[in-house]
Amino acid sequence: MTKIDRKLIGEILMEDGLITKEQLNEALIFQQQLKERVPIGELLLQLGYLTEEGLVLTLSKKIGTRYISFSDKSLSINFDQNLDKLVDEKFARDNMVLPLFKTAGNLALAMWDPLNFIVIDNIKKIAHLEPAIYCSTRKDILEGIEMLYVKKGAPLTAEEALAIAAGENIRITADETDKLKLKAAEAPVVKIVNSLLRDAVIQRASDIHIEPREERLSIRYRIDGILYEIDAPSKEMIAPMISRIKILSRIDIAEKRLPQDGGFMTKVENRSVDLRVSTIPTIYGEKMAIRILDKEAMSFKLSSIGLSKSDYEKISVNIRRPHGLIFLTGPTGSGKSTTLYCILNEIISPQKNVITIEDPVEYRLDGMNQVQAQPNIGLTFAAGLRSFLRQDPDVIMVGEVRDLETAEICVRSALVGRLVLSTLHTNNSIGTVSRLVDFGIEPFLVGSTLLMAIAQRLVRRLCPECKEPAKLDQKTADKYNLKDAKVYKPNGCSACRGRGYSGRLAIFEVLVVDDETQRMIEKREDMSALRAAIMKKGMRTLRDDGLDKVRHGLTSLNEVLTATMDAVIGES
Repeated sequence: MTKIDRKLIGEILMEDGLITKEQLNEALIFQQQLKERVPIGELLLQLGYLTEEGLVLTLSKKIGTRYISFSDKSLSINFDQNLDKLVDEKFARDNMVLPLFKTAGNLALAMWDPLNFIVIDNIKKIAHLEPAIYCSTRKDILEGIEMLYVKKGAPLTAEEALAIAAGENIRITADETDKLKLKAAEAPVVKIVNSLLRDAVIQRASDIHIEPREERLSIRYRIDGILYEIDAPSKEMIAPMISRIKILSRIDIAEKRLPQDGGFMTKVENRSVDLRVSTIPTIYGEKMAIRILDKEAMSFKLSSIGLSKSDYEKISVNIRRPHGLIFLTGPTGSGKSTTLYCILNEIISPQKNVITIEDPVEYRLDGMNQVQAQPNIGLTFAAGLRSFLRQDPDVIMVGEVRDLETAEICVRSALVGRLVLSTLHTNNSIGTVSRLVDFGIEPFLVGSTLLMAIAQRLVRRLCPECKEPAKLDQKTADKYNLKDAKVYKPNGCSACRGRGYSGRLAIFEVLVVDDETQRMIEKREDMSALRAAIMKKGMRTLRDDGLDKVRHGLTSLNEVLTATMDAVIGES
């Protein structure tokens, strides 16, 4: 819809009792957070505060244009006047305009956006008639287009729309796309999608998986790293649900053959939530995954992520160094990005120029310059880093070091006086050294630039309401030095929905490169000798930190052993 005076539209909507002042203010705040300008009416529709009919009625009042609809029979089409010859079908669909009837010198039209004067002017040239404009909803206009151009007067049935929605894995036609849009905009579909998103955020899910099976629809939430299946609607709803989310995410709903990505922001429990959406084709239809990024649920405080006092002090000192390399290591989903944001949030200040390149930008933090990597147009991590050096940075954050070129530029940036933060996929902190050398970085450069490597994992936090004491056999207690510790295990209650766990916490392994460690790296000492020397200095391993959290009753022994299995293997 063409942009109009959002304040006046908002006031009219409030006067008509369609929205509250609080809802308008939320939509305006939400509008400011979006990358692209979206009219306030569209946002109120997306947030569920307003119906399409209510918006169009308000618009018609504002500009003095009559509102018409099929429901009250005020919208009717003269099928005997060859209107489909006056206005091309593609033009009608692309511009959401429906020819109704013609008189001497005039052509009556129903429009979703009656303020689109470019379209109105084009119709004058196409039809050689003066347009007479009426307001109508997109739903009614699409249904009218179907009747005028395709069915020649026969209305579209709900069964037809559902049949198209449940179609096979092919690219659907423009006609079918419009039908699917109609179904996706229906109240039951909107309600199901809104409820799905709201429930996932309330349950602290990090991801939603919508998956077609042979005979049913499966919906799963990932909560604290574990997937849980929830009750799902009938399989017939999957196509309209996915289409609804695709429309919100600005993804092509006609394309069902190829993977696609998109995203949108929504309001849940009075806070903005960023949703990253991806689809893939499967043998039973499209599967959709939704990543939930709830910034307002994150504190991004370094002191609140579970660091021991000694590890916190080590990190606090090194992140304030003027130059050098700091790496976060661990597998995908181990919380590296969150820790990086916590570190950046700790050191951001008006006196520092902080620049990041990420893929994707997961959270937006005030006080730094964040760049989205776009490899398809040549904006890779390496390309972004090269340009950053001309931007007078104090601190650079790179989402991940994946190749020699990126690693070399990180090292060069550290050598010329920048603090560089990034991530690597290694099993433990010492693996950072061998990984950089494997990339092709000379050991003397690794030793002279690397300040710190922080390995981490995530473990589930025991529910404080229902955790219960666990009895360990003597052999296990002795093996893990838990003989005198009070150890707990999960139970399950209504507070944790029977899972026994509620939330997650991180366990850490912090390697600080001192003078002796630097010399050993530069001399290409064997990794086992390097580990032995560092352990002798008192570095705690991932498992050590995890066992300490077991002693404090924060998590279970099984969680720690499972999370650190690969790290222990990596030590051998």
